[in-house]
Amino acid sequence: MRHLIIGIWLLCCSVTSATAQVSVGIGIDLPGVRIGINLPAYPDLVRVPGYPVYYAPRLESNFFFYDGMYWVYEGDNWYASSWYNGPWGLVGPQSVPLFVLRIPVRYYRSPPSYFHDWRADAPPRWGEHWGNDWERQRRGWDQWNHRSAPRPAPLPSYQRKYSGDRYPQQIDRQQALRGQNYRYQPRDAAVRQHEQQQRQVQRPPQQKQPAAPSPVQREQKATPTDRGTRPSDFERGSPPTRSEKAVERPVQRPTVPEQRSPAKPQQPQRTEPGPAQREQHAPAPNQREPSHREDRPKQEPNRGQGQGQGNDRNRSEERGH
Repeated sequence: MRHLIIGIWLLCCSVTSATAQVSVGIGIDLPGVRIGINLPAYPDLVRVPGYPVYYAPRLESNFFFYDGMYWVYEGDNWYASSWYNGPWGLVGPQSVPLFVLRIPVRYYRSPPSYFHDWRADAPPRWGEHWGNDWERQRRGWDQWNHRSAPRPAPLPSYQRKYSGDRYPQQIDRQQALRGQNYRYQPRDAAVRQHEQQQRQVQRPPQQKQPAAPSPVQREQKATPTDRGTRPSDFERGSPPTRSEKAVERPVQRPTVPEQRSPAKPQQPQRTEPGPAQREQHAPAPNQREPSHREDRPKQEPNRGQGQGQGNDRNRSEERGH
């Protein structure tokens, strides 16, 4: 009986010490998922030899760090987060990065029961656990060149300053601190996709504010839809709006231009000369204005046929003399 009591007391002490370091459970707290991993401070991370992955040897949980994010395997599910204490996002079996699946069994600090019969230096047999469909879709996941493993991502050591009550619970605060202190960008396509999806899920939806109505819309709301049931602004005594002016304006018919007679040329008006002009144009007293008779040239008498013969006779007589 004494030995039984001592055994129960030792078991309770071991459970209490493990709980003080990290408590593991499953729960959901939106946005994101909280799986009950409550870390009082930033954990110590050690690199897995030959892998671009870190693990936490002092935690009694399957806690890893790969390509800028934290990964936890709990309750037959994988979870990921950009901060060491969550909130966590669920990752489906088809979306788990390859190097996370390749972590050897010995680095799982709290392995499930079906891990016990598997080799410690080999990765878990995920094909047996998740079925043949998963094995066909992720074929070749455990085949890779160990000499060409990529370099591990730098640890986000800035998160050491945020422990206990200083741990940022707000998602916006976490993203702001990460953007200011951690410049690393994930290289794994699966990690980038999960990080982008996690940001979209964690961000609260923004409510769009209704746009202000335009002047045309305000006028359309102000104009009556039925002219027969609503009195017009003229009947109420108020001035009509711009839209009603356009409706009540009579239709203007095109006017034919009038045919105008051509304008008569204006004759210049004759002005009478003044006294000074008369004196300039008046003739001198000694000069005599030519009469109309003197201007006419004197007409010579018509020389008939007889005159011509007489002149010839006179010429012949003169030659005889």
